[in-house]
Amino acid sequence: MKELIELIAKSLVDNPDMVVVKEKNDGKTVVYELSVADDDMGKVIGKQGRIAKAMRTVVKAAAAREYKKVIVDII
Repeated sequence: MKELIELIAKSLVDNPDMVVVKEKNDGKTVVYELSVADDDMGKVIGKQGRIAKAMRTVVKAAAAREYKKVIVDII
């Protein structure tokens, strides 16, 4: 899951070296914190949050196979 988030984020931003994904386990819930450079924040979020919502949808669909609840936070 972490690799999927990194792949999506790195393909969107200008500075792929600044993409960092941290994973926090909390029982059946997994929280992924995505941080990017300040200049690339708008590219990851998108207009009205559409790109962020699409990224969360893809990750949740991938997590459904493992019966886990996944939360993606963009910091």
